[in-house]
Amino acid sequence: MRIENFWQWEGRVNRATYFLVGASAFLLKFAVDWVVVTRLFHRPWSLLNYWRPFGAITGLHSLGLEDRVLAGTMMFVALPFIWLGLVMTVKRLRDAGEPTWLAALFFAPIANLVFYLVLSVKPSAAATDSEEGAPWPVRNVIERWIPRTRAASALVSIGLTAVIGLGLTFLGTQVIAQYGWGLFVGLPFCLGLFAVLTHSYHQPRGYGECVTVAILPIAILGAILLMVAMEGLICLLMAAPLAAILALLGGSLGFVIQAAHWGRRNAPAIVSMVVLLTPGCYGVEHFTRPQAGVFEVKSALEISAPPEKVWQKVVAFTEIPPPQEMLFRAGIAYPIRAEITGRGADAVRHCVFSTGPFVEPIVVWDEPHLLRFSVTANPAPLNELTPYGHIEPRHLHGYFESHQGQFLLTELPGGRTRVEGTTWYSHSMWPETYWHWWSDYVIHRIHMRVLEHIRSEAEKEAVR
Repeated sequence: MRIENFWQWEGRVNRATYFLVGASAFLLKFAVDWVVVTRLFHRPWSLLNYWRPFGAITGLHSLGLEDRVLAGTMMFVALPFIWLGLVMTVKRLRDAGEPTWLAALFFAPIANLVFYLVLSVKPSAAATDSEEGAPWPVRNVIERWIPRTRAASALVSIGLTAVIGLGLTFLGTQVIAQYGWGLFVGLPFCLGLFAVLTHSYHQPRGYGECVTVAILPIAILGAILLMVAMEGLICLLMAAPLAAILALLGGSLGFVIQAAHWGRRNAPAIVSMVVLLTPGCYGVEHFTRPQAGVFEVKSALEISAPPEKVWQKVVAFTEIPPPQEMLFRAGIAYPIRAEITGRGADAVRHCVFSTGPFVEPIVVWDEPHLLRFSVTANPAPLNELTPYGHIEPRHLHGYFESHQGQFLLTELPGGRTRVEGTTWYSHSMWPETYWHWWSDYVIHRIHMRVLEHIRSEAEKEAVR
């Protein structure tokens, strides 16, 4: 085989060529890695470093700057070897008469060594008209379970997609506990795409059918999550716009694929890859652990009372009447009263919400101008609206954190005061910007509930 053919996907390679190219590439890569690590980064390097190059870490953010530069350099160096390894593996599988999707084992630690040795001794299979190797194992399943009639295939596709979505949602929220791109972006997109590809497996379908088949499983999945007590209604409604748009995009892509007569030979491979994409996203997010940003929300109003009167109501306020806003009546946590122990910078404030108290040690006590506090304990952000008495999804604890808050009082002419409330917070749900819009709105409504009560109490006090 000519050297330039090693980089092309077409064709076959026998077991001897596969073994020699693999062994030579590994030796060359080890030599290159050794030079890079020992000469450029002045660190030791051995075969064991391919399994744990940085020791025991929980994610990329556990690495220092130098380690991240090393990781990026090593990945760049590895790219041509990864390409060569995949190309040769696909050719060897084709030559051995095995399904080419088994090339995914190339990325499996330890198992890939066994896989390499097996392919290095497995004899070549007889040539066939098709060079795709053995059929995908899911092909017979699809052939058997996806009906050919329009209505039946739509029902099966919708039901199957909803069931797969339930399993992947459980994996993401209960096992990996990662509320990120994989769950809120990858999952609905892939479910919409999967539903359309299965519905159109036997013949192309119209765009209207594809859109309907893509979106309905998302709605059914939401209903199932509510009924099995995995999620509450409020969180499902907040996630629904994003999920519907992405399912629509996935379904549209599926329509484009099937409208181009993608063919039954490639169909099982594409369908299987779609199903595997979401757990792959979960794994990447679990390893990289993206760092949450800190957001700031400010709300203000004017009060017809001097700062001295307003200050007393800011530090601690009496119980606020029950909320009338649908937002809070539906379950979003809302403030009830504020209590304080002590006075000055050593005081501790407790802002009691419907789900529990925020513990707020005072940081700045500049009476009657500025009250700033840190937050050392956060209650749950909401009580889930559910058919059951009470549920505790993982995202209620540790995924929304208030870090600091303050009240700034500015004296205005005519014995009036401008009060500005500020909250600094973060959340660990992605896409961060999408959930940031929701959380900013909720926090602003919480601010206004408190500020309006302070205004009412301070103005009553001022006219006495």
